Amino acid sequence: MSNNSFDSPPRFALVAHDARKDEIVAWVGRHRDQWASVSIYSTGTTGRRIAAAFPELNVTALKSGPLGGDQQIGAMICEERLDALIFFVDPLSPMPHDVDVKALTRLATVYDLPMACSASTADLIVAGMLGNRLSS
Repeated sequence: MSNNSFDSPPRFALVAHDARKDEIVAWVGRHRDQWASVSIYSTGTTGRRIAAAFPELNVTALKSGPLGGDQQIGAMICEERLDALIFFVDPLSPMPHDVDVKALTRLATVYDLPMACSASTADLIVAGMLGNRLSS
Protein backbone atom coordinates (compact mmCIF):
# COMPACT_ATOMS: atom_id res chain seq x y z
CA MET A 1 0.00 0.00 0.00
CA SER A 2 1.15 3.49 -0.66
CA ASN A 3 3.01 5.22 2.11
CA ASN A 4 1.56 8.64 1.29
CA SER A 5 0.64 10.25 4.61
CA PHE A 6 -1.41 12.78 2.63
CA ASP A 7 1.13 15.49 3.45
CA SER A 8 1.15 15.66 -0.33
CA PRO A 9 -2.08 15.55 -2.34
CA PRO A 10 -3.73 12.11 -2.43
CA ARG A 11 -3.15 10.32 -5.75
CA PHE A 12 -6.09 8.55 -7.36
CA ALA A 13 -6.26 6.64 -10.63
CA LEU A 14 -9.62 6.95 -12.40
CA VAL A 15 -10.31 4.51 -15.24
CA ALA A 16 -13.55 3.69 -17.07
CA HIS A 17 -14.50 1.36 -19.86
CA ASP A 18 -16.27 2.91 -22.86
CA ALA A 19 -19.82 2.29 -21.64
CA ARG A 20 -18.97 3.70 -18.19
CA LYS A 21 -17.15 6.92 -19.16
CA ASP A 22 -20.27 9.08 -18.82
CA GLU A 23 -20.88 7.54 -15.39
CA ILE A 24 -17.39 8.26 -14.07
CA VAL A 25 -17.51 11.87 -15.32
CA ALA A 26 -20.90 12.34 -13.62
CA TRP A 27 -19.58 10.67 -10.45
CA VAL A 28 -16.59 13.03 -10.32
CA GLY A 29 -18.98 15.96 -10.81
CA ARG A 30 -21.24 14.89 -7.94
CA HIS A 31 -18.26 15.03 -5.62
CA ARG A 32 -16.14 17.73 -7.22
CA ASP A 33 -15.37 19.43 -3.88
CA GLN A 34 -13.55 16.31 -2.70
CA TRP A 35 -11.33 16.32 -5.81
CA ALA A 36 -9.93 19.85 -5.35
CA SER A 37 -6.89 18.59 -3.43
CA VAL A 38 -6.38 15.29 -5.29
CA SER A 39 -3.90 14.42 -8.02
CA ILE A 40 -5.88 12.42 -10.57
CA TYR A 41 -4.22 10.05 -13.04
CA SER A 42 -6.39 8.56 -15.71
CA THR A 43 -6.23 6.61 -18.92
CA GLY A 44 -6.44 8.74 -22.06
CA THR A 45 -10.05 9.28 -23.06
CA THR A 46 -11.36 9.09 -19.50
CA GLY A 47 -8.80 11.63 -18.33
CA ARG A 48 -9.46 14.01 -21.20
CA ARG A 49 -13.21 13.84 -20.58
CA ILE A 50 -12.80 14.53 -16.85
CA ALA A 51 -10.37 17.40 -17.53
CA ALA A 52 -12.72 18.93 -20.13
CA ALA A 53 -15.70 18.74 -17.77
CA PHE A 54 -13.75 20.01 -14.73
CA PRO A 55 -10.76 22.08 -15.88
CA GLU A 56 -10.07 23.20 -12.31
CA LEU A 57 -9.06 19.66 -11.29
CA ASN A 58 -5.50 18.33 -11.39
CA VAL A 59 -5.88 15.57 -14.03
CA THR A 60 -3.02 13.82 -15.80
CA ALA A 61 -4.24 11.85 -18.81
CA LEU A 62 -1.98 8.92 -19.63
CA LYS A 63 -2.16 6.84 -22.81
CA SER A 64 -5.44 5.27 -23.86
CA GLY A 65 -6.06 2.02 -21.98
CA PRO A 66 -5.63 -0.34 -24.97
CA LEU A 67 -2.51 1.58 -26.07
CA GLY A 68 -0.70 1.14 -22.76
CA GLY A 69 -2.55 3.36 -20.28
CA ASP A 70 -3.70 0.39 -18.20
CA GLN A 71 -0.07 -0.73 -17.98
CA GLN A 72 0.99 2.79 -16.98
CA ILE A 73 -1.53 2.67 -14.12
CA GLY A 74 -0.22 -0.80 -13.21
CA ALA A 75 3.35 0.51 -13.08
CA MET A 76 2.23 3.36 -10.81
CA ILE A 77 0.65 0.80 -8.48
CA CYS A 78 3.91 -1.23 -8.39
CA GLU A 79 5.93 1.92 -7.73
CA GLU A 80 3.50 2.85 -4.91
CA ARG A 81 2.70 6.15 -6.62
CA LEU A 82 -1.08 5.80 -6.13
CA ASP A 83 -3.30 5.86 -3.07
CA ALA A 84 -6.45 4.38 -4.66
CA LEU A 85 -7.80 3.02 -7.94
CA ILE A 86 -11.33 3.70 -9.14
CA PHE A 87 -12.00 1.49 -12.16
CA PHE A 88 -15.53 1.58 -13.54
CA VAL A 89 -15.64 -1.72 -15.40
CA ASP A 90 -18.42 -2.62 -17.84
CA PRO A 91 -19.32 -6.18 -16.75
CA LEU A 92 -21.93 -6.57 -19.49
CA SER A 93 -19.66 -5.91 -22.47
CA PRO A 94 -17.69 -8.53 -24.34
CA MET A 95 -14.44 -9.01 -22.47
CA PRO A 96 -11.67 -7.68 -24.73
CA HIS A 97 -10.36 -5.75 -21.72
CA ASP A 98 -10.60 -8.76 -19.39
CA VAL A 99 -6.83 -9.14 -19.11
CA ASP A 100 -6.44 -5.46 -18.17
CA VAL A 101 -9.12 -5.74 -15.47
CA LYS A 102 -7.48 -8.86 -14.07
CA ALA A 103 -4.01 -7.33 -14.13
CA LEU A 104 -5.05 -4.14 -12.33
CA THR A 105 -7.12 -6.12 -9.82
CA ARG A 106 -4.16 -8.41 -9.15
CA LEU A 107 -1.74 -5.52 -8.67
CA ALA A 108 -4.15 -3.58 -6.44
CA THR A 109 -4.54 -6.70 -4.31
CA VAL A 110 -0.80 -7.49 -4.16
CA TYR A 111 0.04 -3.92 -3.15
CA ASP A 112 -2.99 -3.57 -0.84
CA LEU A 113 -4.28 -0.57 -2.79
CA PRO A 114 -7.91 0.41 -2.19
CA MET A 115 -9.85 -0.29 -5.40
CA ALA A 116 -13.46 0.30 -6.40
CA CYS A 117 -15.29 -0.93 -9.49
CA SER A 118 -18.62 0.80 -8.87
CA ALA A 119 -19.87 4.21 -7.74
CA SER A 120 -21.02 2.86 -4.36
CA THR A 121 -17.64 1.44 -3.40
CA ALA A 122 -15.86 4.46 -4.91
CA ASP A 123 -17.97 6.68 -2.63
CA LEU A 124 -16.79 4.68 0.38
CA ILE A 125 -13.13 4.92 -0.60
CA VAL A 126 -13.28 8.67 -1.20
CA ALA A 127 -15.19 9.28 2.03
CA GLY A 128 -12.77 7.17 4.04
CA MET A 129 -9.58 8.47 2.49
CA LEU A 130 -10.45 12.14 2.13
CA GLY A 131 -12.47 12.41 5.31
CA ASN A 132 -15.39 14.12 3.62
CA ARG A 133 -18.97 13.02 3.80
CA LEU A 134 -20.24 12.49 0.26
CA SER A 135 -23.65 13.64 -0.82
CA SER A 136 -25.60 11.89 -3.55
